Amino acid sequence: MKKKIDSKNILRIMWQHLGRYKGRWFVLLGFIALAKGLDVLAPVFYKRFFDLLAGEIPASPEALPGLLVGTILIVLVIHGGAWVSWRFSSVINLWLQPRVMADIVQTGHAYLHDNSYKFFSDSFTGSLVKRVNRLARSFEMLADQMQYTFVPITITVLGNLIVLWTRSSVLGMILLVWVVLYLFLNIAYASWKTKYDYRSSQLDSEATGVLADSITNAITVKLFTGKAHEKGLYKDVTERQRKARSVAWGLGELMDAFQGGMMILIEFVIMYYAIELWQEGVLTIGDFALIQGYLVGLFTSLWDIGRSIRRTFEALAEADEMVEILQAAHEVKDSKRAKELDVQTGRIMFDNVYFSFNKTRRILRGLDLTIKAGEKVALVGPSGAGKSTITKLLFRFFDVERGKIYVGNQNIAKVTQESLRANIALVPQEPILFHRTIMENIRYGRRDATDEEVMEAAKRAHVHEFVMELPEGYETYVGERGVKLSGGERQRVAIARAILKDAPILVLDEATSSLDSESEALIQDALDELMRGKTTIVIAHRLSTIMMMDRILVIEGGKLIDTGTHKQLLRKKDGIYKKLWEIQAGGFAK
Repeated sequence: MKKKIDSKNILRIMWQHLGRYKGRWFVLLGFIALAKGLDVLAPVFYKRFFDLLAGEIPASPEALPGLLVGTILIVLVIHGGAWVSWRFSSVINLWLQPRVMADIVQTGHAYLHDNSYKFFSDSFTGSLVKRVNRLARSFEMLADQMQYTFVPITITVLGNLIVLWTRSSVLGMILLVWVVLYLFLNIAYASWKTKYDYRSSQLDSEATGVLADSITNAITVKLFTGKAHEKGLYKDVTERQRKARSVAWGLGELMDAFQGGMMILIEFVIMYYAIELWQEGVLTIGDFALIQGYLVGLFTSLWDIGRSIRRTFEALAEADEMVEILQAAHEVKDSKRAKELDVQTGRIMFDNVYFSFNKTRRILRGLDLTIKAGEKVALVGPSGAGKSTITKLLFRFFDVERGKIYVGNQNIAKVTQESLRANIALVPQEPILFHRTIMENIRYGRRDATDEEVMEAAKRAHVHEFVMELPEGYETYVGERGVKLSGGERQRVAIARAILKDAPILVLDEATSSLDSESEALIQDALDELMRGKTTIVIAHRLSTIMMMDRILVIEGGKLIDTGTHKQLLRKKDGIYKKLWEIQAGGFAK
C-alpha cells in the first residue's frame, strides 16, 4: 500500500486555482447557507401550524382559519426564498466550476510538458492523460461536497440543535452527542478506507495505460498475432482493478449499513424521551412535528455527509497521483538567471562531458569535440557508442553529469531551454506527427508562417507532389502519429518542417533511413539546401549521406577516437571507420 495521501498539498493546489475566483466562491456559499437557514426555519412554523390545530395556541374559531392560512403563507415565503437562493448559487456555480476545472487541466498540461525526456520515456501516455483529467474531476467532487453537503449540513445541524435546545436542553444534548459520534466514526472509517480507494485509483491508471499502449500499437499486435496476449495482459490488470474496486465499494456499503442502524437508534431514543416530556407538559403536539421534521432533514443530510466524507477521501486519492507529479521537481530546468541563446556563431563544443543513464551504464566518458560554425559533420560508430546521446544532450533533454556543452560562446546550461531548442532543428529517424492536417504539421516548424511559406517548404522537401494527389490536399489529416502516411512521406513532412524552421543548427538523425532509393534521390538536393550555411550534425549509416560531410567524427565507448574526411579515414588500415564501411559496402559487394 502507498504512503498516506498528501491531502495538504492536494487542497493547496485546489485552492490556488479556486482562490482566483474566491469572491464568487464565497457569494455562492453565502446563498447556499441562506437557503439551508431558511429550510431550518420552516419547521418552526409547521410547529405553530399543528399547535394551532391542537389548541396549544389559543385562537377563536373565527380567527383560526386565517391564522392557519397565514402560517402556511409564511412557510411558502420561506421555501420560496430558499428556492431563489439555490437558483442564484446554481447560476454562479455554472460559471465557477467549469472555469476552475479548465484552469486545473491547463496547469497539468503545461507542467507535464516541462518534464524531461526521461519522464516521458518512463510514463504511459494514456496514464498521464487520465491523471490530468482525474485531477479536475477530483476538484469537481470536492467542490460539490463542500457546496451541497458540508455547508448545508453545518447550517442544518447548528440550526436544529439551537431550536431543539430551546425546547429541551436534554434533547439538544442527546442529538449533539449523537452527531459528534456519527461524524467521528464516519471520518475515521473513511480515512482508514483511503488506502483501498488509492489502490483502486492506481489500478485505474495502470489499466488505462495498458489499454492505450495496446491500442497505440494495434498494427504491431496484428503483425505478431498478439491479440490473445494483449487480451491476457488487459484481463489481468482489469481483474485486479475489479477486485480492488469491489473491496472499496464493499467497505462503503458496510458503513452505510452501520450508519443506518445509528439513525434508527437515535430516532427511537429521541422520540421516546419526547413522549416523556410531552407527558410532563414540556412539549406540545407541534413539537413532535418539529422534531420529526428535523430528524428527517437531519438524517437525509447526515446520510449524505457519510457518503460525502468517503467521496472526499476518494477524490483526494484520485487527485494524489497527479499532485505527486505537480510536486515533483523537473529533472531538467532553467537556471534562475538563464539568458536567451544568442547564436552569433553556430560553433558547438563538448568539453570533457560525462553522462550515464544509470549507475551501471556509462555512455559518455570525458567527451571532447568541437564542430565549427557552418561545418557539416557525421557521427559514426558502433551501436551504443553514444551518437544519439550526443544529440539529446545538445538539445538538453538530459543534463550532463560533468563537463560543459557550448553553443557559440554560451554554456547551454545557462540559457533557457526554449531559446536553445528554437535554434536547433531536428529531423529524427522516426518522425511522429500530430493527428492534424499536413499543413498544420509542417507549420509547426514556424507557427506564424503563411500558407504560401508552408507550401514553399513542402515543395523544397518534395512533399507537394504527393499532397496534390490527396483528395483534401494540405488539409488531409495524417492520423495518430502520422499513420496514414508512409514512412517516406512522414520523413519528408519532417524535413519540410525543419526547412520552415530555418534554425542555424541542424541535426539529422538517420533522416533518410525510411526512404527508398527513389525518395532519397528526390530529397537529397533538399537536404543539401537545408544544410547550406548551417552547422549540421548527421547520424547516418548510408554512405551517400556520410560521404558528403565536411568531416566524420568516429565515436566509440563514449569518446571521440578519430576524425577526418571519408577518404582520410579509409586510408587508416586499422581504423574503426574503415571496418564499419567494409561491413556495409563490402558486404554488398560480395
